[in-house]
Amino acid sequence: MFGRKVSHQEIIVGLDVGSTAIRLAVGQLVPSGDKTELHIIGAAEAASEGVHKGVVTSIEDVVSSISSCLERAERMIGLPIKTAWVGISGSHIISEESKGVIAVSKSDGEISEEDVERAIEAARTVATPLNYEILHVIPKNYTVDGQVGIKDPIGMTGVRLEVDTQIIQGLSAQIKNLTKAVYRTGLDIDDLVLSILATAEAVVTERQKELGVAVLNIGGATTSLAVFEEGDILDIAVLSIGSEHITADVAIGLRTSIDVAEKLKLEYGSALPKDIGKKEELDLFDLGESEHEVISRKYGCEIIEARAEEILTKVDDIFKKLGRSGMLPAGVVLTGGGSKLPGLVELAKRKLRLPAALGYPLNLTSVTDKINDLSFASAIGLVRWGAMSRQSGSGKLENLITRFGSMGKVTKWMKSLVP
Repeated sequence: MFGRKVSHQEIIVGLDVGSTAIRLAVGQLVPSGDKTELHIIGAAEAASEGVHKGVVTSIEDVVSSISSCLERAERMIGLPIKTAWVGISGSHIISEESKGVIAVSKSDGEISEEDVERAIEAARTVATPLNYEILHVIPKNYTVDGQVGIKDPIGMTGVRLEVDTQIIQGLSAQIKNLTKAVYRTGLDIDDLVLSILATAEAVVTERQKELGVAVLNIGGATTSLAVFEEGDILDIAVLSIGSEHITADVAIGLRTSIDVAEKLKLEYGSALPKDIGKKEELDLFDLGESEHEVISRKYGCEIIEARAEEILTKVDDIFKKLGRSGMLPAGVVLTGGGSKLPGLVELAKRKLRLPAALGYPLNLTSVTDKINDLSFASAIGLVRWGAMSRQSGSGKLENLITRFGSMGKVTKWMKSLVP
């Protein structure tokens, strides 16, 4: 493809286990002038079974769904896939702030990488709720001897080092069920990553994160939100509401089947019914209903608008809690399959009183048009996450994020379970 063969060690794989579909993206780092760029060489999806609201409800079903997605991807790229960066989501995810404080170890007071790691480790000792496990410890900023707002303290001089972190936790049982399902397909896990964090890496720029931006990933059964300001993460939330709820409302409102409601939403749906003429009519028979039934398209779209507004109201409630309602200069970036709904961007601008745009993955090259499919933003974000981790090297402290070994313990435990 680039004049040489790609080996399976060079590829970076992102696996997004969603409630409606399993999606997998494969990328590699390609030299481009004096830097490397990420090239997506394949992407595949399969219908998801055994996942409800981002949570594994049947390990066997998830294993077969992931396996069929894996087979499609391997056929597409002509290489075996051995490991993947796996996204985790679901309404069990919680986020809280924690502070770590240590005394600088060197006698001359110079802060080393080890000091920074110790400070982050001290922040990890936060009391986690029963049955919860730490997924990420994200350093936000450091304080050296009372001087606040330091982004990178390595090499500075001081006696006392403090770090403010955001700690993201997930229910141990859900983490273990997801890892068990992935291992049973024969895949190894590079790491578990909170899906919305990975998505944000793919669809927003550092400048947007500095100014203040929210990334909203509307999935089938859940909607995930990450809010950034001054380059740091302010908050993360997962709402148990998604595009499937819109379909269910249409089915109830029009007294039709879920399949017909889904087709109506995808082909004729809009979140802006005011733009639709009162006289526009649809025959449900053309959408798969067994009998002829003519309905007003505008009425169908009013049902869609009501549920879309509810999702955006819940998002604004989170902004209000953070004191950022209508106050994120870089606005809201909408991504995920649910954000394909026509009129949703306009509705978001109106409801949230913020700039809004669709979030397509940035700074990528690709042989597949899947990179322009909003449904693949999480899978591609996971590939980007893996690429950043590979570029920064495991020994160095990454500017973006630092993780320590809690998942390693889970991984060992999981491997002992797999026959």
